[in-house]
This record gives sequence, C-alpha cells and structure tokens, in this order.
Amino acid sequence: MEARLSRPHPLLAVCLALAACDSSAPPLATTAAPAPLAKPASTDELKGLAKSSNAFGLDFYGKVRSRKGNLVMSPFSLSTALAMTWAGARGETAAQMAKVLHLDGPVDRTLDLCGSLVASYGAPDQGVTVHIANRLFGEKTYAFEQPYLARLKSAFGAPIEPIDFKRGAEDGRKRINAWIEGETHGRINDLIPTSGVSERTRLALVNAIYFLGDWAAPFNKDHTAPAPFFTSKSEKKDVPTMHQQEHFHFAATDGVEVLEMPYQNGALAMDLVLPDAVDGLDAVEARLTPAVFEQWMGAASSATVSVSLPRVEIAPAEPLALADTLSALGMPLAFDAGKADFTGIGNAPNPEERLFLSKVVHKAFLKIDEKGTEAAAATAALPVAAGISRVALVPKEFRADHPFLFFLRDVRSGLVLFMGRVADPAGK
Repeated sequence: MEARLSRPHPLLAVCLALAACDSSAPPLATTAAPAPLAKPASTDELKGLAKSSNAFGLDFYGKVRSRKGNLVMSPFSLSTALAMTWAGARGETAAQMAKVLHLDGPVDRTLDLCGSLVASYGAPDQGVTVHIANRLFGEKTYAFEQPYLARLKSAFGAPIEPIDFKRGAEDGRKRINAWIEGETHGRINDLIPTSGVSERTRLALVNAIYFLGDWAAPFNKDHTAPAPFFTSKSEKKDVPTMHQQEHFHFAATDGVEVLEMPYQNGALAMDLVLPDAVDGLDAVEARLTPAVFEQWMGAASSATVSVSLPRVEIAPAEPLALADTLSALGMPLAFDAGKADFTGIGNAPNPEERLFLSKVVHKAFLKIDEKGTEAAAATAALPVAAGISRVALVPKEFRADHPFLFFLRDVRSGLVLFMGRVADPAGK
C-alpha cells in the first residue's frame, strides 16, 4: 500500500529479512546484545509471548496463503520488527498494532520479554545456530526521541546507524541491504527494492534471522533418489527425495499426518504437516488457527517412522510487500500519513515532519537437505527420547509426495521461527 500524500511527509520503514545458508558458511560477526532483564523472564511469560507471535503469524499466513506456489516466512521476524515499531506508537495507532500482534501486557515488560527471546538464541549450540540481529537506520538530521532509541538498544540490542536519506537515499538503501546480506550470509539480497526508500525516509527498522541446523538423525545421501511429487491430482514430477527410517514424533490426526524431526540440540525441530488428500492443502490451510496448530503439535508421540521427504530450496526473487495485509489485519492507522501517531519515535512540532509507516517488506529463504535445514529471514519496518526401543513391529509411513506445511519451531517455548508451504519442491 502506497500512502497518498498531498505534500512531502517523512516516512518510517520496517524491513524484514529471512534466509538459510549452507553448512560451510563462516561464523557471523558479533552484534549488539540486549541488556540483561531487571526481572528474569519466567517460562510462562516466554511461552505466552511465543503464543502471541504464533497467533499473529497464523493470522498473517491466512491473509497471504492465496499466493500460489511455495511460501516461506518468519512470524518471529515479523513480530519482532513490528514490536520495535509499536514501542514508539501512541494512542489508537498503538492499540491497533497491539491487537494485531496479540500483545496485551505492559509495554516495557513486553519489550523486555521480546529482547529476552532474542537473547536466548546466542552462540552455536550442538550443531544449531540461530542468529538474530536488529538495527535502526535513521536520517542523520532527524530529531529522534532519545528514550525510544535507548529502549530499543537495551531491549533488542538495536543500535541506530545514521544515514543521509535526504541527499543519498540510494546509498542508504544499498547500505541497509548490505547489512542484511551480511547478517544472513548472503541469502537475503536486495530486500529493499529500488525506490524502496526516498529523501522522505526518516527511519528503517530492520530485523534479520539466520538459522543453520543439523538433523539429530541425518539422511544418508546414498538413499536419495528421484521420486514422484504430485503438485496436483493430475500433475506430478520427479524430484530428489530423501529416505530414512528412524524414531520421530508422529501423529495421524484430523485429516493430516504430523512429523516432528529434531535438530541436534533437541531444542529446535521441524514439524511437517501433510494432508491425507493429495489436493487437500488448501482446505487444511483454511482451518489453520492457533487452536488447530496446538492440537497438531500436541498429538504427536514417539514412533518408528519411514520417511520420504523431498529436498527443498525456496528462494523468492522478490520480497513480500505487507502494508495492505497488515492494514487488513487491523492496523490501518499506522499507514495513514494524516493520522498515524509515532510520536514516541519522533515528536516533531511541524506536522509535516510527523512519522507514519510507509512500507513493510519481508523476504525469506529455506533449504532442507540430507544434513539439515538452513533458513534466513529479514524484515524491514530432538534427539530421540531416551528409553524407547529402536525396534518397531510396524513402522509408520510419512511420504511427503504432495504439498505440505512446515513449521520450524522452538519446542521449549513453542515459538515458530519459520513457517510456510512446499507446493512444488522443484520450484522456487
């Protein structure tokens, strides 16, 4: 959604980027870390925040699922970047954003909890890396509210980098994109397109997430072979398909099969949801709510499973422009040049220098292969359970030979880091 302006007006951009990289990627540079919480976050508080992020993500997915083909997004990247923006909103603008983001606690405590979740994903852990970085890029001549800048730095580890948008918007765009590319090991390129910022841009809030994880039970490459994948009832194509038999969490419930494949550290896992019907994904997506999602995740139990899973790489060429979607979800005021209230970010006395949200762009990358998963995203605005026998009389079968959903999540808090659909493993 492009704002209709009768005169120049300063713009506020939120940029989100997600990506996945290969296992040979070098370590990322250390970035600013959130400050320690005065009151440590409780498990219940973090689970509550995860539920909020997931609920927002599922709402959002419901609005964008009409897009054809493969789809990947990061609810956590989106909600983090928007929470940083919400921290500077006031009045009804803030109320609308809080409702869309499913946030209902005190602002300061919510920001602390968001920062605590970010900080919980730190150094590489047993074959798994989750790197989250936040940064503000602000017009160097604009008078931002210092309490806001200090709050985002303490809660999210998000420093501000001065940019000369007024005289060098294109150089500023290149600088932001270069930062995102670096934070995602080159998987997210050109998140902000040409003309995505202008001389009227005053602030870009950016979140980048990079994930690299090895399976607890990797696939043997020698067992990978072409196998048919039905993109519809009448159309199929041969795609490289991985095979293994192992102990996983599995459920057959409510018209779907659910498979949970853990990564090496046991704290993160990929949950796959496969409709029983070859052409059943649309109906499954249509009834996807937080309650249905939690029912799926809670239904799985340990079993020996024979798995057939296609190799997947989803690398969209263009970012998702999200302003219309977010407005439709219930926060139109943030994008209204005449009514938006972001005076907590910048409270210029001149009405023509008041901020509103101009763009929210999001881009993600996902790669699933024999070794594990690589994923990354940017937004601008298990080991097997002990004691279970490794012999099963009748293995369950999970054959992902038609479109399915995926959720890369933290099994401790339930937080979904990445989600989407695989409609065609051979497509981008």
